[in-house]
Amino acid sequence: MGRPFDSPDPLYWKFRAYGFLKNLQFFDPFILLFFREMGFSFLEIGILYSIREISINVLEVPTGVLADAYGRRRAMLAAFSAYIVSFAVFYAAPRFWAYALGMVLFAVGETFRSGTHKAMILEHLRQRGMLDRKVDYYGHTRAASQLGSAIGALIAAGLVFYAGSYRIIFLASIVPYALDWLLLASYPKELDGELIPLSGGWLRRAAVRLASGVRDLAGLVRRPDVRSVLFNGAGFDAAYEVTKDYLQPILRTQALALPVLLGLRAEQRTALLVGVLYALIYLLTSYASSQAGRLAARIRGVAAAVDGTYLAGIGLLAAAGGGAWGGIPALAIAAFLGIYGLHNLRRPIVVGFIADRIPHRAMATGLSVEVQLRTALIAGLAPLLGFVADRLGVGVGVLGIATLGLIAHPLLRVAPGPRAAEGRSGFPRRGAPR
Repeated sequence: MGRPFDSPDPLYWKFRAYGFLKNLQFFDPFILLFFREMGFSFLEIGILYSIREISINVLEVPTGVLADAYGRRRAMLAAFSAYIVSFAVFYAAPRFWAYALGMVLFAVGETFRSGTHKAMILEHLRQRGMLDRKVDYYGHTRAASQLGSAIGALIAAGLVFYAGSYRIIFLASIVPYALDWLLLASYPKELDGELIPLSGGWLRRAAVRLASGVRDLAGLVRRPDVRSVLFNGAGFDAAYEVTKDYLQPILRTQALALPVLLGLRAEQRTALLVGVLYALIYLLTSYASSQAGRLAARIRGVAAAVDGTYLAGIGLLAAAGGGAWGGIPALAIAAFLGIYGLHNLRRPIVVGFIADRIPHRAMATGLSVEVQLRTALIAGLAPLLGFVADRLGVGVGVLGIATLGLIAHPLLRVAPGPRAAEGRSGFPRRGAPR
């Protein structure tokens, strides 16, 4: 299969640049260590994560109304404006309730952004008659995102090494997000989607949107193949999201135990190890994302790939928890490396599987439903993991999440099904996919 840029496609490079800048989240490799530096317990950190996820669910309807009315580009601009303000709060106001506000602002950005850019990419491919290459195309754009994460990890390590504190990373994160804001402002209007003017008042419009969302959900879950992949994708991503940052305290412990660089402060030694390892992680995930199209082309059935990677991921998560619990940090670190790579290998495949079974006008709805399921699971699992980690240790907490994922697998097994036909009945048509 040829690369998506074999033919002239300027937007392809803009999509890649967007992902690269978006993933220059300098706080990402150090977020858990940052909260620990501020004196928070794992439970308090889990509560902050839960506040973020609950806010995402609550804000989904009102931000959806605004996105319908003003278009995808303006929704993305609003998202990055909210992100920038949240970064400023995290830098300037080191208090729990201020950070709770920062999480709400971050959630505003997530709800405006989530699914919107993917829908813009898929709309662009539909207009160009390239939907058959969506997995390969999306995999390459996601690879650019992971490359941004790799470079961002090294920059973040340098910032922490120089400043001796993790707070600086939030101030620095404002710069690439401001650049991404300018990039998004240059996107063509054709990607906005069909606009639905605000009418009948805000509350009425929101009520209509909520009712439409309920109908969309009902339509999507009637088919076993669509229902199963939505829950499978959401379940795996939730387990990944609530556990992935727990690699950081494991790395910190390992950095302090190594008999090297003893003349450096603890934060500096941690910054070097965490920065270098996260850069390697993101290079691995960048490569994994770029290979998603080849994997999808070689396997016998995409449904089997989605289900198989779910089980492989749960197995790696169990190994990570077991390694941390048993005092084998090398095993825990290696398993987390595998989880990061697997997540980015399977994500384009999951998106492609959903796109194959949902008409394009309902595609954003399907992605939105998956996000809602994922955020609900994270909101419940994050404080639970924090509670267990405070009392029994990080390893036991991670192992517990893996156990829950294994128990849930019979309910999340992906069922094969027919491909979508444009205009298939049973999927309500919304005005402006997000």
